[in-house]
Amino acid sequence: MKKNVGTTDRWIRVIIGLAIIGAGIYFKSWWGLVGLIPIGTALAGTCLLYLPFRISSRKEDVAKEA
Repeated sequence: MKKNVGTTDRWIRVIIGLAIIGAGIYFKSWWGLVGLIPIGTALAGTCLLYLPFRISSRKEDVAKEA
């Protein structure tokens, strides 16, 4: 699958994912597992929601479009 998540985007996703997991632990809610989604997309480097809209935050892909 084509990678479409840049470095800054990846770090933001990891931080948000950890914050959601932390909130889930703090509030003792299984909804904290939702935090695995942004972490998973950061590790994979691919966001499935970006694909239909042809969005990419990678520098290589952005340079090709310009």
